[in-house]
Amino acid sequence: MPIEVIPAIDIINGKCVRLTQGDYSQQKIYNEHPLEVARQFEDAGLKRLHLVDLDGAKQGAVKNWKVLETLAGKTKLVIDFGGGISGSKDLQIVFDSGAAFCTVGSIAVKNEKLFLEWLLTYGPARFLLGADVREEKISISGWQEDTKIWIYDFVEKYIQAGVTQIFCTDISLDGAMKGPSLPLYKNIVQKFPDLHFIASGGIRSLDDIFKLEDAGCRGAIVGKAIYEGLIRLKDLARC
Repeated sequence: MPIEVIPAIDIINGKCVRLTQGDYSQQKIYNEHPLEVARQFEDAGLKRLHLVDLDGAKQGAVKNWKVLETLAGKTKLVIDFGGGISGSKDLQIVFDSGAAFCTVGSIAVKNEKLFLEWLLTYGPARFLLGADVREEKISISGWQEDTKIWIYDFVEKYIQAGVTQIFCTDISLDGAMKGPSLPLYKNIVQKFPDLHFIASGGIRSLDDIFKLEDAGCRGAIVGKAIYEGLIRLKDLARC
């Protein structure tokens, strides 16, 4: 199965930004109008969008839902949205604003009971589970809080609960342009071969994407490499 490239838009104060290794003090604004960026992705033939509310992730409540509403209403991109989804009200805002998938991470750690209720209510197919890691341990709350939860235990638990789509970000490589965490991703794919696994973080070239495809990843979230011009949109559309 060919790998699906999923471009990312990270939002702070309604603007398209990128952080380095999850550090909010190391942010760079790439465009003040996320809709312009989303339309560029759509015009290049890309189908999905990974939209992250960094304000929400930091504050524990969805903040940039208006950006989601605009992008969902004015493009045909299939959007997954995450950041700050800490309660059922946040979840409903996200779905009502046009997200095809709700991206969750912290809530699956902090309130497992509530997340399992969501899976039953909405169905696992509506969720993209995020596993952000430092040294194979889960990190939450916008990457500001580390846990002792091993990535493989985390994935196993929620596969058993019906989750089929998971993305993993190696925080140490995100935005660092040093290449993706191939050994980690290979291990995950080998342990869970039926999982729709999406790699994220560190991707700097088309070659990195092809290596992820060879490793068995079903998708790759690409952000900074696009914004820095290291990967051209017209090349991504051919992947």
